[in-house]
Amino acid sequence: MFSWLGTDDRRRKDPEVFQTVSEGLKKLYKTKLLPLEEHYKFHEFHSPALEDADFDNKPMVLLVGQYSTGKTTFIRYLLEQDFPGMRIGPEPTTDSFIAVMQGDVEGIVPGNALVVDPKKPFRKLNAFGNAFLNRFVCAQLPNPVLESISVIDTPGILSGEKQRISRGYDFAAVLEWFAERVDRIILLFDAHKLDISDEFSEVIKALKNHEDKMRVVLNKADQIETQQLMRVYGALMWSLGKIVNTPEVIRVYIGSFWSHPLLIPDNRKLFEAEEQDLFRDIQSLPRNAALRKLNDLIKRARLAKVHAYIISSLKKEMPSMFGKDNKKKELVNNLGEIYARIEREHQISPGDFPNLRKMQDQLQAQDFSKFQPLKSKLLETVEDMLANDIAQLMVLVRQEESQRPTQMVKGGAFEGTLHGPFGHGYGEGAGEGIDDAEWVVARDKPMYDEIFYTLSPVDGKITGANAKKEMVRSKLPNTVLGKIWKLADIDKDGMLDDEEFALANHLIKVKLEGHELPNELPSHLLPPSKRKVTE
Repeated sequence: MFSWLGTDDRRRKDPEVFQTVSEGLKKLYKTKLLPLEEHYKFHEFHSPALEDADFDNKPMVLLVGQYSTGKTTFIRYLLEQDFPGMRIGPEPTTDSFIAVMQGDVEGIVPGNALVVDPKKPFRKLNAFGNAFLNRFVCAQLPNPVLESISVIDTPGILSGEKQRISRGYDFAAVLEWFAERVDRIILLFDAHKLDISDEFSEVIKALKNHEDKMRVVLNKADQIETQQLMRVYGALMWSLGKIVNTPEVIRVYIGSFWSHPLLIPDNRKLFEAEEQDLFRDIQSLPRNAALRKLNDLIKRARLAKVHAYIISSLKKEMPSMFGKDNKKKELVNNLGEIYARIEREHQISPGDFPNLRKMQDQLQAQDFSKFQPLKSKLLETVEDMLANDIAQLMVLVRQEESQRPTQMVKGGAFEGTLHGPFGHGYGEGAGEGIDDAEWVVARDKPMYDEIFYTLSPVDGKITGANAKKEMVRSKLPNTVLGKIWKLADIDKDGMLDDEEFALANHLIKVKLEGHELPNELPSHLLPPSKRKVTE
Protein backbone atom coordinates (compact mmCIF):
# COMPACT_ATOMS: atom_id res chain seq x y z
CA MET A 1 0.00 0.00 0.00
CA PHE A 2 1.21 3.49 -0.81
CA SER A 3 0.05 6.50 1.16
CA TRP A 4 0.75 10.19 1.06
CA LEU A 5 -0.33 12.97 3.30
CA GLY A 6 -0.91 16.62 2.56
CA THR A 7 0.51 19.48 4.61
CA ASP A 8 -2.46 21.73 5.32
CA ASP A 9 -4.60 21.54 8.47
CA ARG A 10 -7.51 19.81 6.80
CA ARG A 11 -5.28 16.99 5.64
CA ARG A 12 -3.69 16.64 9.04
CA LYS A 13 -7.16 16.04 10.47
CA ASP A 14 -8.29 13.75 7.68
CA PRO A 15 -5.30 12.21 5.89
CA GLU A 16 -5.94 10.87 2.39
CA VAL A 17 -4.71 7.36 1.74
CA PHE A 18 -4.55 6.07 -1.82
CA GLN A 19 -3.70 2.49 -2.68
CA THR A 20 -3.25 3.11 -6.41
CA VAL A 21 -2.69 5.99 -8.80
CA SER A 22 -6.04 5.20 -10.41
CA GLU A 23 -7.84 5.55 -7.08
CA GLY A 24 -6.02 8.81 -6.38
CA LEU A 25 -6.96 10.29 -9.76
CA LYS A 26 -10.61 9.34 -9.31
CA LYS A 27 -10.81 10.92 -5.87
CA LEU A 28 -9.03 14.12 -6.90
CA TYR A 29 -11.27 14.51 -9.94
CA LYS A 30 -14.53 13.95 -8.06
CA THR A 31 -13.71 16.07 -5.01
CA LYS A 32 -11.68 18.93 -6.52
CA LEU A 33 -12.08 19.34 -10.28
CA LEU A 34 -15.64 18.12 -10.95
CA PRO A 35 -17.30 20.79 -8.72
CA LEU A 36 -15.57 23.54 -10.76
CA GLU A 37 -16.62 21.91 -14.06
CA GLU A 38 -20.25 21.61 -13.00
CA HIS A 39 -20.45 25.14 -11.60
CA TYR A 40 -19.35 26.72 -14.90
CA LYS A 41 -21.06 24.29 -17.36
CA PHE A 42 -17.71 22.94 -18.58
CA HIS A 43 -19.35 19.76 -19.90
CA GLU A 44 -21.66 21.69 -22.25
CA PHE A 45 -18.69 23.42 -23.88
CA HIS A 46 -15.78 21.00 -23.89
CA SER A 47 -15.96 17.41 -22.70
CA PRO A 48 -18.40 15.24 -20.72
CA ALA A 49 -17.58 14.43 -17.10
CA LEU A 50 -15.07 11.63 -16.53
CA GLU A 51 -16.18 8.36 -14.95
CA ASP A 52 -14.39 5.65 -12.99
CA ALA A 53 -13.95 3.56 -16.13
CA ASP A 54 -11.95 6.40 -17.73
CA PHE A 55 -9.32 5.99 -15.02
CA ASP A 56 -9.42 2.18 -14.86
CA ASN A 57 -9.41 1.23 -18.54
CA LYS A 58 -6.45 -0.22 -20.42
CA PRO A 59 -4.42 1.99 -22.76
CA MET A 60 -6.25 2.59 -26.05
CA VAL A 61 -4.90 3.12 -29.57
CA LEU A 62 -7.06 5.10 -32.04
CA LEU A 63 -6.58 4.44 -35.76
CA VAL A 64 -7.61 7.24 -38.13
CA GLY A 65 -7.25 7.50 -41.90
CA GLN A 66 -8.98 7.75 -45.26
CA TYR A 67 -10.73 4.66 -46.59
CA SER A 68 -8.55 1.81 -47.85
CA THR A 69 -5.38 2.96 -46.07
CA GLY A 70 -5.17 -0.34 -44.18
CA LYS A 71 -6.55 0.51 -40.73
CA THR A 72 -8.46 -2.75 -40.22
CA THR A 73 -5.63 -4.74 -41.82
CA PHE A 74 -3.19 -3.05 -39.41
CA ILE A 75 -5.24 -4.33 -36.44
CA ARG A 76 -5.42 -7.78 -38.01
CA TYR A 77 -1.62 -7.67 -38.43
CA LEU A 78 -1.07 -6.77 -34.75
CA LEU A 79 -3.48 -9.40 -33.39
CA GLU A 80 -2.56 -12.09 -35.94
CA GLN A 81 -6.20 -13.16 -36.02
CA ASP A 82 -9.53 -11.92 -37.35
CA PHE A 83 -11.86 -10.08 -35.02
CA PRO A 84 -15.69 -9.99 -35.05
CA GLY A 85 -17.16 -7.42 -37.42
CA MET A 86 -13.96 -7.14 -39.46
CA ARG A 87 -14.33 -6.28 -43.15
CA ILE A 88 -11.42 -5.53 -45.47
CA GLY A 89 -11.57 -4.26 -49.04
CA PRO A 90 -10.49 -1.46 -51.41
CA GLU A 91 -13.87 0.28 -51.07
CA PRO A 92 -14.99 2.04 -47.83
CA THR A 93 -15.77 -1.15 -45.86
CA THR A 94 -15.56 -0.18 -42.17
CA ASP A 95 -18.61 2.04 -41.70
CA SER A 96 -18.58 1.81 -37.90
CA PHE A 97 -16.43 2.65 -34.93
CA ILE A 98 -15.20 -0.71 -33.64
CA ALA A 99 -13.64 -0.95 -30.17
CA VAL A 100 -11.52 -4.12 -30.30
CA MET A 101 -11.16 -5.29 -26.69
CA GLN A 102 -10.28 -8.34 -24.62
CA GLY A 103 -13.10 -10.78 -23.87
CA ASP A 104 -13.40 -14.38 -22.78
CA VAL A 105 -15.67 -15.23 -25.73
CA GLU A 106 -15.71 -13.85 -29.27
CA GLY A 107 -18.68 -11.61 -29.92
CA ILE A 108 -20.05 -8.17 -30.72
CA VAL A 109 -21.66 -5.76 -28.24
CA PRO A 110 -23.84 -3.12 -29.99
CA GLY A 111 -23.38 0.56 -29.21
CA ASN A 112 -26.61 1.11 -27.26
CA ALA A 113 -25.71 -1.74 -24.87
CA LEU A 114 -22.09 -0.57 -24.69
CA VAL A 115 -22.87 2.93 -23.43
CA VAL A 116 -24.81 1.61 -20.40
CA ASP A 117 -21.99 -0.70 -19.26
CA PRO A 118 -20.32 1.01 -16.26
CA LYS A 119 -17.17 -1.10 -16.72
CA LYS A 120 -16.52 0.30 -20.19
CA PRO A 121 -15.23 3.88 -20.70
CA PHE A 122 -17.87 4.72 -23.34
CA ARG A 123 -20.93 5.80 -21.32
CA LYS A 124 -20.64 9.48 -22.26
CA LEU A 125 -20.80 8.63 -25.98
CA ASN A 126 -24.54 8.42 -25.37
CA ALA A 127 -24.64 12.19 -26.04
CA PHE A 128 -23.95 11.66 -29.77
CA GLY A 129 -27.32 9.96 -30.25
CA ASN A 130 -28.67 6.93 -32.07
CA ALA A 131 -27.18 7.86 -35.44
CA PHE A 132 -23.76 7.33 -33.90
CA LEU A 133 -24.61 4.45 -31.54
CA ASN A 134 -25.98 2.43 -34.48
CA ARG A 135 -22.49 2.78 -35.97
CA PHE A 136 -20.58 1.86 -32.83
CA VAL A 137 -19.80 -1.68 -31.68
CA CYS A 138 -17.35 -3.47 -29.40
CA ALA A 139 -15.63 -6.54 -30.83
CA GLN A 140 -14.54 -8.80 -27.98
CA LEU A 141 -12.15 -11.73 -28.35
CA PRO A 142 -9.48 -13.54 -26.33
CA ASN A 143 -6.08 -12.33 -27.58
CA PRO A 144 -2.79 -11.76 -25.69
CA VAL A 145 -2.27 -8.32 -27.31
CA LEU A 146 -5.67 -7.15 -26.03
CA GLU A 147 -4.74 -8.12 -22.46
CA SER A 148 -2.58 -4.97 -22.42
CA ILE A 149 -4.22 -2.55 -24.87
CA SER A 150 -7.49 -1.90 -26.70
CA VAL A 151 -7.70 -0.67 -30.31
CA ILE A 152 -10.35 1.62 -31.82
CA ASP A 153 -10.99 1.14 -35.55
CA THR A 154 -12.73 4.09 -37.22
CA PRO A 155 -14.74 4.51 -40.44
CA GLY A 156 -12.62 5.45 -43.43
CA ILE A 157 -12.55 9.21 -43.95
CA LEU A 158 -14.22 10.02 -47.25
CA SER A 159 -12.91 12.11 -50.13
CA GLY A 160 -14.47 13.85 -53.13
CA GLU A 161 -18.26 13.70 -53.52
CA LYS A 162 -18.62 11.00 -50.87
CA GLN A 163 -17.69 13.40 -48.04
CA ARG A 164 -20.72 15.56 -48.79
CA ILE A 165 -23.04 12.78 -47.67
CA SER A 166 -23.88 13.46 -44.04
CA ARG A 167 -23.00 10.72 -41.55
CA GLY A 168 -25.86 11.76 -39.28
CA TYR A 169 -23.52 12.60 -36.37
CA ASP A 170 -20.57 14.91 -35.78
CA PHE A 171 -17.70 12.71 -36.93
CA ALA A 172 -14.95 15.16 -35.92
CA ALA A 173 -16.51 15.65 -32.45
CA VAL A 174 -16.61 11.87 -31.86
CA LEU A 175 -12.94 11.57 -32.82
CA GLU A 176 -12.10 14.47 -30.53
CA TRP A 177 -13.90 12.67 -27.68
CA PHE A 178 -11.81 9.55 -28.30
CA ALA A 179 -8.60 11.60 -28.71
CA GLU A 180 -8.96 12.96 -25.17
CA ARG A 181 -9.13 9.45 -23.72
CA VAL A 182 -6.76 7.34 -25.83
CA ASP A 183 -3.02 6.91 -25.27
CA ARG A 184 -1.94 6.89 -28.90
CA ILE A 185 -3.45 8.25 -32.14
CA ILE A 186 -2.15 6.66 -35.34
CA LEU A 187 -2.89 8.45 -38.61
CA LEU A 188 -2.59 6.04 -41.54
CA PHE A 189 -1.77 7.16 -45.08
CA ASP A 190 -1.65 5.10 -48.26
CA ALA A 191 1.55 5.68 -50.27
CA HIS A 192 -0.67 5.86 -53.40
CA LYS A 193 -3.28 8.26 -51.95
CA LEU A 194 -1.72 11.23 -50.23
CA ASP A 195 -4.50 13.72 -50.91
CA ILE A 196 -5.88 15.02 -47.61
CA SER A 197 -9.61 15.54 -48.11
CA ASP A 198 -11.60 18.33 -46.46
CA GLU A 199 -13.04 15.88 -43.92
CA PHE A 200 -9.60 14.46 -43.09
CA SER A 201 -8.22 17.99 -42.70
CA GLU A 202 -11.12 18.84 -40.37
CA VAL A 203 -10.44 15.67 -38.35
CA ILE A 204 -6.72 16.43 -37.94
CA LYS A 205 -7.56 19.96 -36.79
CA ALA A 206 -10.05 18.48 -34.29
CA LEU A 207 -7.15 16.49 -32.81
CA LYS A 208 -5.32 19.73 -31.96
CA ASN A 209 -3.88 19.77 -28.43
CA HIS A 210 -3.24 16.03 -28.73
CA GLU A 211 -0.19 16.23 -31.01
CA ASP A 212 1.88 14.50 -28.31
CA LYS A 213 -0.22 11.35 -28.82
CA MET A 214 -0.12 11.43 -32.64
CA ARG A 215 2.02 9.18 -34.83
CA VAL A 216 1.83 8.80 -38.60
CA VAL A 217 2.14 5.55 -40.56
CA LEU A 218 2.88 5.67 -44.30
CA ASN A 219 1.41 2.29 -45.20
CA LYS A 220 1.73 0.13 -48.35
CA ALA A 221 5.20 1.57 -48.95
CA ASP A 222 6.36 -1.73 -50.48
CA GLN A 223 4.30 -0.97 -53.59
CA ILE A 224 6.53 1.85 -54.85
CA GLU A 225 10.21 2.15 -55.82
CA THR A 226 12.78 3.82 -53.54
CA GLN A 227 12.95 7.03 -55.57
CA GLN A 228 9.16 7.38 -55.60
CA LEU A 229 9.05 6.60 -51.87
CA MET A 230 11.37 9.53 -51.15
CA ARG A 231 9.07 11.86 -53.11
CA VAL A 232 5.94 10.48 -51.43
CA TYR A 233 7.52 10.91 -47.97
CA GLY A 234 8.46 14.51 -48.79
CA ALA A 235 4.96 15.26 -50.10
CA LEU A 236 3.39 13.75 -46.95
CA MET A 237 5.55 15.88 -44.65
CA TRP A 238 4.69 19.00 -46.68
CA SER A 239 0.94 18.24 -46.51
CA LEU A 240 1.04 17.55 -42.77
CA GLY A 241 3.04 20.72 -42.17
CA LYS A 242 0.17 22.81 -43.55
CA ILE A 243 -2.43 21.19 -41.26
CA VAL A 244 -0.60 20.30 -38.04
CA ASN A 245 0.61 23.62 -36.72
CA THR A 246 3.44 22.50 -34.46
CA PRO A 247 7.14 23.43 -34.65
CA GLU A 248 8.07 19.77 -34.09
CA VAL A 249 7.87 17.24 -36.90
CA ILE A 250 5.39 14.39 -36.28
CA ARG A 251 7.06 10.98 -36.23
CA VAL A 252 6.32 9.10 -39.46
CA TYR A 253 6.78 5.32 -39.69
CA ILE A 254 7.22 3.83 -43.16
CA GLY A 255 6.25 0.24 -43.87
CA SER A 256 3.81 -2.35 -45.11
CA PHE A 257 1.69 -3.58 -42.23
CA TRP A 258 0.16 -6.81 -43.44
CA SER A 259 1.28 -10.43 -43.64
CA HIS A 260 1.68 -10.65 -47.43
CA PRO A 261 5.02 -10.79 -49.31
CA LEU A 262 6.61 -7.42 -50.09
CA LEU A 263 5.90 -6.42 -53.68
CA ILE A 264 9.15 -4.44 -53.98
CA PRO A 265 11.61 -5.78 -51.37
CA ASP A 266 14.34 -3.15 -51.94
CA ASN A 267 13.61 -1.35 -48.67
CA ARG A 268 13.04 -4.42 -46.53
CA LYS A 269 15.61 -3.40 -43.88
CA LEU A 270 14.10 0.07 -43.62
CA PHE A 271 10.61 -1.39 -43.17
CA GLU A 272 11.86 -3.81 -40.49
CA ALA A 273 13.59 -1.02 -38.54
CA GLU A 274 10.52 1.26 -38.77
CA GLU A 275 8.21 -1.55 -37.67
CA GLN A 276 10.35 -2.27 -34.62
CA ASP A 277 10.36 1.43 -33.69
CA LEU A 278 6.55 1.57 -33.96
CA PHE A 279 6.13 -1.66 -32.01
CA ARG A 280 8.38 -0.34 -29.22
CA ASP A 281 6.27 2.82 -29.08
CA ILE A 282 3.03 0.81 -28.76
CA GLN A 283 4.58 -1.64 -26.29
CA SER A 284 5.53 1.23 -23.96
CA LEU A 285 1.89 2.35 -23.56
CA PRO A 286 0.96 0.13 -20.56
CA ARG A 287 4.08 1.28 -18.72
CA ASN A 288 3.22 4.96 -19.26
CA ALA A 289 -0.57 4.66 -18.89
CA ALA A 290 -0.79 6.10 -15.35
CA LEU A 291 1.44 9.01 -16.31
CA ARG A 292 -0.69 9.71 -19.39
CA LYS A 293 -3.90 9.79 -17.32
CA LEU A 294 -2.22 12.13 -14.86
CA ASN A 295 -1.07 14.37 -17.71
CA ASP A 296 -4.57 14.44 -19.25
CA LEU A 297 -6.11 15.37 -15.89
CA ILE A 298 -3.66 18.29 -15.58
CA LYS A 299 -4.56 19.48 -19.10
CA ARG A 300 -8.25 19.21 -18.26
CA ALA A 301 -7.80 21.14 -14.99
CA ARG A 302 -5.97 23.97 -16.75
CA LEU A 303 -8.72 24.23 -19.36
CA ALA A 304 -11.43 24.14 -16.67
CA LYS A 305 -9.72 27.01 -14.84
CA VAL A 306 -9.59 29.15 -17.97
CA HIS A 307 -13.20 28.27 -18.77
CA ALA A 308 -14.26 29.42 -15.30
CA TYR A 309 -12.54 32.78 -15.82
CA ILE A 310 -14.21 33.21 -19.24
CA ILE A 311 -17.73 32.37 -18.01
CA SER A 312 -17.44 34.51 -14.88
CA SER A 313 -16.11 37.45 -16.95
CA LEU A 314 -19.08 37.21 -19.31
CA LYS A 315 -21.44 37.08 -16.32
CA LYS A 316 -19.81 40.16 -14.80
CA GLU A 317 -20.24 42.17 -18.03
CA MET A 318 -23.92 41.34 -18.47
CA PRO A 319 -26.50 44.03 -17.48
CA SER A 320 -28.95 43.06 -14.75
CA MET A 321 -32.10 44.31 -16.51
CA PHE A 322 -32.22 45.69 -20.06
CA GLY A 323 -30.21 45.25 -23.25
CA LYS A 324 -29.12 41.69 -22.52
CA ASP A 325 -29.35 40.46 -26.13
CA ASN A 326 -27.32 43.34 -27.56
CA LYS A 327 -24.72 43.00 -24.81
CA LYS A 328 -24.46 39.25 -25.45
CA LYS A 329 -23.73 39.85 -29.16
CA GLU A 330 -21.14 42.47 -28.25
CA LEU A 331 -19.43 40.17 -25.74
CA VAL A 332 -19.33 37.24 -28.19
CA ASN A 333 -17.85 39.44 -30.92
CA ASN A 334 -15.25 40.84 -28.49
CA LEU A 335 -14.36 37.48 -26.95
CA GLY A 336 -10.77 37.83 -28.19
CA GLU A 337 -10.35 40.96 -26.06
CA ILE A 338 -11.78 39.12 -23.04
CA TYR A 339 -9.22 36.34 -23.65
CA ALA A 340 -6.42 38.92 -23.70
CA ARG A 341 -7.61 40.56 -20.47
CA ILE A 342 -7.87 37.22 -18.63
CA GLU A 343 -4.43 36.28 -19.94
CA ARG A 344 -2.95 39.50 -18.50
CA GLU A 345 -4.82 39.51 -15.18
CA HIS A 346 -4.21 35.86 -14.27
CA GLN A 347 -0.87 35.23 -16.07
CA ILE A 348 -2.33 32.39 -18.14
CA SER A 349 -0.55 31.05 -21.21
CA PRO A 350 -2.38 31.71 -24.53
CA GLY A 351 -2.10 27.99 -25.30
CA ASP A 352 -4.44 27.17 -22.39
CA PHE A 353 -7.41 28.99 -23.96
CA PRO A 354 -10.06 27.12 -25.98
CA ASN A 355 -10.42 27.76 -29.72
CA LEU A 356 -11.83 31.29 -30.12
CA ARG A 357 -14.16 30.66 -33.07
CA LYS A 358 -15.52 27.42 -31.63
CA MET A 359 -16.15 29.11 -28.27
CA GLN A 360 -17.98 31.99 -30.00
CA ASP A 361 -20.23 29.51 -31.83
CA GLN A 362 -21.06 27.66 -28.60
CA LEU A 363 -21.80 30.87 -26.68
CA GLN A 364 -24.46 31.89 -29.24
CA ALA A 365 -26.81 29.19 -27.88
CA GLN A 366 -26.17 29.93 -24.19
CA ASP A 367 -28.23 31.98 -21.75
CA PHE A 368 -25.66 34.30 -20.16
CA SER A 369 -27.98 35.13 -17.27
CA LYS A 370 -27.57 31.54 -16.03
CA PHE A 371 -23.78 31.84 -15.88
CA GLN A 372 -22.17 31.91 -12.43
CA PRO A 373 -19.93 34.67 -11.03
CA LEU A 374 -16.35 33.93 -10.01
CA LYS A 375 -16.14 31.63 -7.00
CA SER A 376 -12.60 31.85 -5.67
CA LYS A 377 -12.90 28.84 -3.37
CA LEU A 378 -13.51 26.43 -6.30
CA LEU A 379 -10.51 27.83 -8.21
CA GLU A 380 -8.29 27.70 -5.13
CA THR A 381 -9.18 24.03 -4.66
CA VAL A 382 -8.09 23.24 -8.22
CA GLU A 383 -4.92 25.33 -7.76
CA ASP A 384 -4.15 23.34 -4.63
CA MET A 385 -4.71 20.11 -6.54
CA LEU A 386 -2.27 21.16 -9.26
CA ALA A 387 0.33 22.54 -6.85
CA ASN A 388 0.29 19.83 -4.16
CA ASP A 389 -1.84 16.76 -4.85
CA ILE A 390 -0.55 16.14 -8.37
CA ALA A 391 3.06 16.44 -7.21
CA GLN A 392 2.41 13.85 -4.49
CA LEU A 393 0.64 11.59 -6.96
CA MET A 394 3.70 11.77 -9.26
CA VAL A 395 5.73 10.17 -6.47
CA LEU A 396 3.13 7.41 -6.24
CA VAL A 397 3.36 6.85 -10.02
CA ARG A 398 7.12 6.27 -9.74
CA GLN A 399 6.67 3.97 -6.75
CA GLU A 400 4.11 1.88 -8.62
CA GLU A 401 6.37 1.66 -11.68
CA SER A 402 9.34 0.50 -9.62
CA GLN A 403 7.35 -2.18 -7.79
CA ARG A 404 5.63 -3.63 -10.84
CA PRO A 405 7.29 -5.92 -13.38
CA THR A 406 8.03 -4.31 -16.71
CA GLN A 407 4.69 -3.88 -18.45
CA MET A 408 4.77 -4.45 -22.19
CA VAL A 409 2.33 -5.47 -24.88
CA LYS A 410 2.89 -9.15 -25.67
CA GLY A 411 1.59 -11.66 -28.18
CA GLY A 412 0.54 -11.31 -31.81
CA ALA A 413 2.96 -9.53 -34.13
CA PHE A 414 4.94 -8.29 -31.10
CA GLU A 415 6.21 -11.83 -30.44
CA GLY A 416 7.04 -12.76 -34.03
CA THR A 417 10.44 -11.06 -34.16
CA LEU A 418 11.55 -11.23 -30.53
CA HIS A 419 13.55 -14.44 -30.69
CA GLY A 420 15.34 -16.51 -33.32
CA PRO A 421 16.93 -15.57 -36.64
CA PHE A 422 14.03 -13.30 -37.70
CA GLY A 423 14.58 -10.81 -34.90
CA HIS A 424 15.47 -7.33 -36.13
CA GLY A 425 19.22 -7.09 -36.81
CA TYR A 426 19.88 -10.79 -36.15
CA GLY A 427 23.18 -11.83 -37.80
CA GLU A 428 24.05 -8.23 -38.67
CA GLY A 429 26.64 -5.82 -37.27
CA ALA A 430 28.14 -7.19 -34.07
CA GLY A 431 25.80 -10.18 -34.44
CA GLU A 432 27.40 -11.29 -37.72
CA GLY A 433 28.72 -14.85 -37.49
CA ILE A 434 26.65 -15.66 -34.39
CA ASP A 435 25.76 -19.12 -35.74
CA ASP A 436 29.10 -19.85 -37.47
CA ALA A 437 31.47 -22.49 -36.12
CA GLU A 438 34.45 -20.43 -37.28
CA TRP A 439 35.46 -17.12 -35.66
CA VAL A 440 33.93 -14.46 -37.94
CA VAL A 441 36.92 -12.10 -37.56
CA ALA A 442 39.20 -14.78 -39.05
CA ARG A 443 37.87 -13.99 -42.54
CA ASP A 444 39.69 -10.64 -42.63
CA LYS A 445 42.46 -11.45 -40.13
CA PRO A 446 45.23 -11.86 -42.78
CA MET A 447 44.61 -8.24 -43.87
CA TYR A 448 44.64 -7.02 -40.26
CA ASP A 449 47.82 -9.04 -39.55
CA GLU A 450 49.70 -7.16 -42.30
CA ILE A 451 48.88 -3.86 -40.56
CA PHE A 452 49.65 -5.35 -37.13
CA TYR A 453 53.24 -6.30 -38.03
CA THR A 454 53.97 -2.79 -39.34
CA LEU A 455 53.20 -1.36 -35.86
CA SER A 456 56.35 -2.75 -34.21
CA PRO A 457 54.94 -5.49 -31.96
CA VAL A 458 57.07 -6.52 -28.98
CA ASP A 459 56.62 -10.08 -27.68
CA GLY A 460 53.61 -10.41 -30.01
CA LYS A 461 51.81 -7.28 -28.72
CA ILE A 462 51.50 -3.62 -29.73
CA THR A 463 51.23 -0.73 -27.31
CA GLY A 464 48.16 1.41 -26.90
CA ALA A 465 49.98 4.37 -28.49
CA ASN A 466 50.79 2.39 -31.63
CA ALA A 467 47.29 0.93 -31.84
CA LYS A 468 45.83 4.43 -31.51
CA LYS A 469 47.81 5.68 -34.55
CA GLU A 470 46.08 3.07 -36.70
CA MET A 471 42.61 3.21 -35.10
CA VAL A 472 42.22 7.00 -35.47
CA ARG A 473 42.46 6.59 -39.24
CA SER A 474 38.85 5.41 -39.10
CA LYS A 475 37.92 9.05 -38.20
CA LEU A 476 35.57 7.75 -35.52
CA PRO A 477 35.34 9.97 -32.39
CA ASN A 478 37.51 9.13 -29.38
CA THR A 479 34.47 8.12 -27.31
CA VAL A 480 33.65 5.38 -29.84
CA LEU A 481 37.27 4.28 -30.24
CA GLY A 482 37.59 4.15 -26.44
CA LYS A 483 34.62 1.78 -26.27
CA ILE A 484 36.12 -0.39 -29.03
CA TRP A 485 39.42 -0.53 -27.11
CA LYS A 486 37.66 -1.72 -23.94
CA LEU A 487 35.84 -4.45 -25.88
CA ALA A 488 38.97 -5.58 -27.77
CA ASP A 489 41.48 -5.53 -24.87
CA ILE A 490 40.12 -8.76 -23.44
CA ASP A 491 42.92 -9.49 -20.95
CA LYS A 492 42.97 -5.80 -19.85
CA ASP A 493 46.77 -5.51 -20.07
CA GLY A 494 46.72 -2.20 -21.96
CA MET A 495 48.14 -3.85 -25.10
CA LEU A 496 46.72 -5.74 -28.09
CA ASP A 497 47.94 -9.02 -29.56
CA ASP A 498 47.21 -9.94 -33.17
CA GLU A 499 43.76 -11.42 -32.38
CA GLU A 500 42.70 -8.47 -30.21
CA PHE A 501 43.91 -6.04 -32.88
CA ALA A 502 41.92 -7.92 -35.53
CA LEU A 503 38.85 -7.79 -33.24
CA ALA A 504 39.30 -4.01 -32.77
CA ASN A 505 39.38 -3.53 -36.54
CA HIS A 506 36.33 -5.74 -36.96
CA LEU A 507 34.40 -3.60 -34.45
CA ILE A 508 35.53 -0.44 -36.27
CA LYS A 509 34.15 -1.93 -39.48
CA VAL A 510 30.84 -2.75 -37.71
CA LYS A 511 30.51 0.86 -36.55
CA LEU A 512 31.46 2.34 -39.95
CA GLU A 513 28.74 0.22 -41.58
CA GLY A 514 26.18 2.03 -39.39
CA HIS A 515 25.57 -0.59 -36.70
CA GLU A 516 25.62 -0.03 -32.94
CA LEU A 517 28.41 -1.45 -30.79
CA PRO A 518 27.47 -3.94 -28.07
CA ASN A 519 27.90 -2.96 -24.42
CA GLU A 520 29.53 -6.32 -23.75
CA LEU A 521 31.46 -8.45 -26.20
CA PRO A 522 29.22 -11.27 -27.56
CA SER A 523 30.63 -14.74 -26.96
CA HIS A 524 30.95 -15.48 -30.70
CA LEU A 525 33.36 -12.53 -31.12
CA LEU A 526 35.79 -13.76 -28.45
CA PRO A 527 39.08 -14.81 -30.10
CA PRO A 528 39.53 -18.61 -29.92
CA SER A 529 42.68 -18.36 -27.78
CA LYS A 530 40.89 -16.13 -25.24
CA ARG A 531 37.78 -18.21 -24.73
CA LYS A 532 39.32 -20.37 -22.00
CA VAL A 533 40.63 -17.23 -20.27
CA THR A 534 37.17 -15.68 -19.97
CA GLU A 535 35.53 -18.95 -18.98
